[in-house]
Amino acid sequence: MSTVDSFGAKSTLTVGSTDYEIFRIDTVPGYDKLPFSLKVLLENLLRTEDGANVTKAQIEALGSWDAAAEPDTEIQFTPARVVMQDFTGVPCIVDLATMREAVTSLGGDPNRINPLSPAEMVIDHSVIADLFGTENALERNVEIEYERNGERYQFLRWGQTAFDDFKVVPPGTGIVHQVNIEHLAKVIYDRQVGGVLRAYPDTCVGTDSHTTMVNGLGVLGWGVGGIEAEAAMLGQPVSMLIPRVVGFKLTGDIPAGVTATDVVLTITDMLRKHGVVGKFVEFYGAGVASVPLANRATIGNMSPEFGSTAAMFPIDDVTLEYLRLTGRDEQAVALVEAYAKEQALWHDADNEPSFSEYLELDLSTVVPSIAGPKRPQDRILLSQAKEQFNSDLTNYADADHDLVDLTVAESFPASDPPGFTPEDEHSHHEHHHHSHAPHTVSKPTAVTTAGGASFTLDHGSVALAAITSCTNTSNPSVMIAAGLLAQKALERGLKSKPWVKTTLGPGSKVVTDYYEKSGLDKALEGLGFFTVGYGCTICIGNSGPLIEEVSAAINENDLAVTAVLSGNRNFEGRISPDVKMNYLASPPLVVAYALAGSMNFDFETDPLGKDQNGADVFLKDIWPAPDEVQEIIDSSISREQFIKQYATVFDGDERWTSLPTPTGPVFEWDVDSTYVRKAPYFDGMTMDLTPVADIHGARVLATLGDSVTTDHISPAGNIKAGTPAAQYLTEHGVAQKDFNSYGSRRGNHEVMIRGTFANIRLKNLLVSAVNDGAIVEGGFTRDFTQEGGPQSFIYDASQNYQADGTPLVIFGGKEYGSGSSRDWAAKGTSLLGVKAVITESFERIHRSNLIGMGVVPLQFPAGSSWESLGLDGTEIVSIEGLEQLNDGVTPKTVKVTAAPSEFSAPDKQPIEFDAVVRIDTPGEADYYRNGGILQYVLRSLV
Repeated sequence: MSTVDSFGAKSTLTVGSTDYEIFRIDTVPGYDKLPFSLKVLLENLLRTEDGANVTKAQIEALGSWDAAAEPDTEIQFTPARVVMQDFTGVPCIVDLATMREAVTSLGGDPNRINPLSPAEMVIDHSVIADLFGTENALERNVEIEYERNGERYQFLRWGQTAFDDFKVVPPGTGIVHQVNIEHLAKVIYDRQVGGVLRAYPDTCVGTDSHTTMVNGLGVLGWGVGGIEAEAAMLGQPVSMLIPRVVGFKLTGDIPAGVTATDVVLTITDMLRKHGVVGKFVEFYGAGVASVPLANRATIGNMSPEFGSTAAMFPIDDVTLEYLRLTGRDEQAVALVEAYAKEQALWHDADNEPSFSEYLELDLSTVVPSIAGPKRPQDRILLSQAKEQFNSDLTNYADADHDLVDLTVAESFPASDPPGFTPEDEHSHHEHHHHSHAPHTVSKPTAVTTAGGASFTLDHGSVALAAITSCTNTSNPSVMIAAGLLAQKALERGLKSKPWVKTTLGPGSKVVTDYYEKSGLDKALEGLGFFTVGYGCTICIGNSGPLIEEVSAAINENDLAVTAVLSGNRNFEGRISPDVKMNYLASPPLVVAYALAGSMNFDFETDPLGKDQNGADVFLKDIWPAPDEVQEIIDSSISREQFIKQYATVFDGDERWTSLPTPTGPVFEWDVDSTYVRKAPYFDGMTMDLTPVADIHGARVLATLGDSVTTDHISPAGNIKAGTPAAQYLTEHGVAQKDFNSYGSRRGNHEVMIRGTFANIRLKNLLVSAVNDGAIVEGGFTRDFTQEGGPQSFIYDASQNYQADGTPLVIFGGKEYGSGSSRDWAAKGTSLLGVKAVITESFERIHRSNLIGMGVVPLQFPAGSSWESLGLDGTEIVSIEGLEQLNDGVTPKTVKVTAAPSEFSAPDKQPIEFDAVVRIDTPGEADYYRNGGILQYVLRSLV
């Protein structure tokens, strides 16, 4: 509660017959020049000013913000609420439950541990698309989900009752970001504070990096690691530097044939090239008014893909219309309008704020695009997709002959011509064997499925086509375009190729409502796109197995097959262990690629097939016109659908309500559970601080290259047989078919630590030396506790080092820790015994998470890398200068000495350098001194 009001900002706003206490930003000189996002932060500081954490000086610094300056002023941002999904949220609740016990053992009251900021969790990350392409896919997938996740769901139901201000949206309801924009977000929050009704901008942090989707609604928020989310739930402000704000001017209108997905891939490409890591992006200009809310949300969603902290749209009439459409009550909408106008938060295209940097996009210049094969910013013009695929393929397949042309194989009508047999199809292929770009060995592989379908697979075959949640399923324009494309394809007699696994994962029940109302559900189902679940599914690797015979053929013949999904993440190894190349595309293009069946396909010149009259059908023949799409939006989507679907959003189905659930303030841990275990972070903790110590005699656990993502570090996706995590589960009586995913087992640190750095695509260059210089992929290192330093699983080596009392360090390259905010990337690093990570540069969230877990992030001197300094990972590393932190001083640099060991080359010399300490704020220094953020919070609460 604010105890200081240096600017006399406290005031009253009356809306209808209700009075709200507000804090007026126009009391701070300079407010009128600020971008929208910084005005929101300004109000936040005015309202939370306490003279200690939030000071008058911080507020003045924000008012007199210098757009051109490099960020150097730290502020404390207090989000209105925390929003979580179940993968990253479960550990938060495990840690809260563990803190209740720790408080008790330190002599405090367990009921003191509650979310102090409202927290909402949407269970959307657990459903796996095991079944697909059938009517009962949804029902069976949900059943299997409950069988797999019963222990976690019981735990979350306990949390729903045990904690105040914590709400759970049960499984099978929708995806967190869509539920957030359609229901949870208020835009302007109202809450009783000390007996007074207060109104203030809705802000949030979320345990999912795509929390930024809500930016499209004018709500400032972004993804944080589970570690910061826990701190925010416990009332700790988020430390941040006042950021640079990039003004992004939108002009013009999207042309026919271009989708919101094409726009967002174009913006992602532009902003990645420009460089926006750690900055806010804000859209402005007259063109903003013509961007529909759904498109704004799609753009906001992709903020982590272009690297910015947030991607904001201001509040305007479009915002109000959306709030009404989605069933918000009139008083709430009236409050948003009145508050935004009163507080200069209403979009005024004529009043241009100051920005740090400027970009502009004329929407009329956007062309159809996809992105891949492994990064969201690698945009490809659709017209060049075939050519680009063939050139990228050389990185994924043996170089030699030509590529088989899969487009020819199905240039027959969907019903085969008389006398045509599957054998003819193979011979038909042979004629066109040498038809494409050279340099890649073709691997045409004959497959016959149990159902009797026969076909040929090759490099580039689309093995998975997924209309998946998150970026696009909240956007009716692209969802209805996909349905219409499917309808027109069926009318012309086209079918999806038999080797394609087709999935549809709507982001909310409302999508199903409008599909059913328009009849487009039947069209999509006609091409195999049956609903598989309401959740993330494909984007997080919950894609389930591919068609069995297809999977076998891929693995036996090392085929570089492809996945096309309408999500936002396509990193290597993420979507399916069988698929090497992943492409992001709009929902209608996902359908088009299911029809084409291959990435080795040019939509302009290659026909999708022949119609009933034997005429070629091209994509342009079945692409829906914008007015057709709009007509169905107008006739099929209504406010009543949202009101009806969200009326029972927290209730859950019979499966949820009938779960046997423990009660009481402290959770009764099941010692046999392989899903939920008491966290180890507070073991042996006392109220007294352990002094910070320098690091001596450390070994290098991994030497890594550039763009190592949190996906490479954090356990994600399938638990592979033979790995340490699989061994642990087997020892605990879990059959391989019940391993489930790492994400579902995030509440069990024993599984997660064994999966840290275990990604099948991790390249630890340290291992090359014992493999004749070859690059080895997977969770391996050299174990220098053993004779000869042999190759070993990273987890096994870490256990040996910890038994010897040897600290560990990691060497990395540029953009270390990019990708999703994954708390386990930091928790796992810490539990493996890593004390320092030394890189060329860090992505924002992962750097602060490492500090939150007591690991120090360091950077090589500017312009140098571990390679350029002559390091190879065989050294013994010491780090001196950290002890200054005990005196309240955060050193700018520390001295690192890397001495050769018995495993180093005989002529190797000691290497010394000054590493930059990336503890950037006083708050981070406090967390590091305490051994981590949770210990800091626990000590302050007791």
